[in-house]
Amino acid sequence: MSGKRKPDLKVIIMGDFAVGKTSLVCRYIEDVFKKHDTTIGAAFFLKQWGPYNVAVWDTAGDERYTGLSQFYCRNAGAAILAYDVTNPQSFESLWARFMPLIESATENCLKVVVGTKIDLLENDKRDITVEEGRKLAQELNEGLDLSKLEGDPYFETSSKNGANVKEVFEYMFQYCLPLTGQQKQKYSSVKKDIVDLYETDSNSPRAKKACC
Repeated sequence: MSGKRKPDLKVIIMGDFAVGKTSLVCRYIEDVFKKHDTTIGAAFFLKQWGPYNVAVWDTAGDERYTGLSQFYCRNAGAAILAYDVTNPQSFESLWARFMPLIESATENCLKVVVGTKIDLLENDKRDITVEEGRKLAQELNEGLDLSKLEGDPYFETSSKNGANVKEVFEYMFQYCLPLTGQQKQKYSSVKKDIVDLYETDSNSPRAKKACC
């Protein structure tokens, strides 16, 4: 993959500290489960989807980096709003901290609400129900035509066992960069190159991969 080509889609991943954002994107891209150090600023990945290049920005969840997160949201065509299903406060933070930041994304930005760590639920005991998560996703995407997609932009995932991780990203990509049946067949057997970069600039420290 050429590093000089401008991405066809920018995806931003947001959510509280330690909800598992980096583990989510690493499970999708590398198909492995890893624990990571804390993200500083943002981590940057490039992923190929059919003939398209997708830039994925994994932002820091620490409140200190809220300003930087807003910067990284600029021109994003899709956003993952992640929360930990075992931590109700992380769900509340989606409204309180992260929704205002997405105002700098594109007008028709798709917002996918993702509950992480479902493998940690005990006997399906939970504080945030599936209905609450789905309702939030519907409200955030009011006005977007999602009729060609299957289901609502809400997923519950496990980066540890891979549950629903692939579905999250393909839902976004199919909305923003839909592939025809012929394209899917053509590219399904082609190995995709992946570029994993760490963002550095004059305003932020060197970014690291992270679990948040």
